Amino acid sequence: MKNWIQPGDIVTVVAPAILTSGSGFMVGALFGVASSDAATGDNVEMAVTGVVDLPKAAVAITQGAKVYWISATNNVTTTAAGNTLIGCAIVAAAIGDSTVRVRLNGVVA
Repeated sequence: MKNWIQPGDIVTVVAPAILTSGSGFMVGALFGVASSDAATGDNVEMAVTGVVDLPKAAVAITQGAKVYWISATNNVTTTAAGNTLIGCAIVAAAIGDSTVRVRLNGVVA
């Protein structure tokens, strides 16, 4: 197909802030995880699908639960109100756990 560009699992975007490799971030309505460090305004590759470990709020998360990104704190939560759906937990995480394993859904909010 002559108009096909790429699979889209990883896309190049302009970093909205200073990013470190593995950090989650939003670009408009798109959530992804930085594949490398980047300065604000640099091009950076963002994984929008796949399985990643992300920092989480102090909540228990069950396996298979929908998870949401809290942009203000850069954490994952199970609270939908005011947050962006990013995927689902593939492993349960206790309140005291600092991260949760997430299967990114690649959907634009």
